[in-house]
Amino acid sequence: QVQLVESGGGLVQAGGSLRLSCAPSGRTFSAVAMAWFRQAPGKDREIVAAINWSGGRTVYTESLKGRFTISRDNAKNTMFLQMNSLKPEDTAVYYCAARPGRWTTRPGWYDYWGQGTQVTVSS
Repeated sequence: QVQLVESGGGLVQAGGSLRLSCAPSGRTFSAVAMAWFRQAPGKDREIVAAINWSGGRTVYTESLKGRFTISRDNAKNTMFLQMNSLKPEDTAVYYCAARPGRWTTRPGWYDYWGQGTQVTVSS
C-alpha cells in the first residue's frame, strides 16, 4: 500500500508563506499526476492545484493563482506547494494525492492520499 507523506504545515501570520512537501513512503512513483487539495472545517474537500508527471502542465483553482505554486522534483520523488501571501481563509488541512496517468481536479479519481497537514493562518 502506497502512502503519501506531507510535511511543512504549521501556524503562520496573514501575509506569510509556507512550503508544503509531499513524497511517497516506501516507493518511487513513475508516470503519476499529483495534486494538492484542502479541506476547511465544515466544508468539502477542494482542489488547490494539480500537476502532470513531467511538471510541464499545471492547473490551479482560479482564486489561488498568483499566490500558490505547485511544482515537483521527480529526481527527489517529491511534490511541493509554495504558498505566499497567506490569508486566514487559507486555513485548512492540506492533502496531497496521486494517480496514474493524467491529472484531474476531481478528488474521487485519485488513488493515493496523504494523511494531511494542518495549515493555520492567523489574522
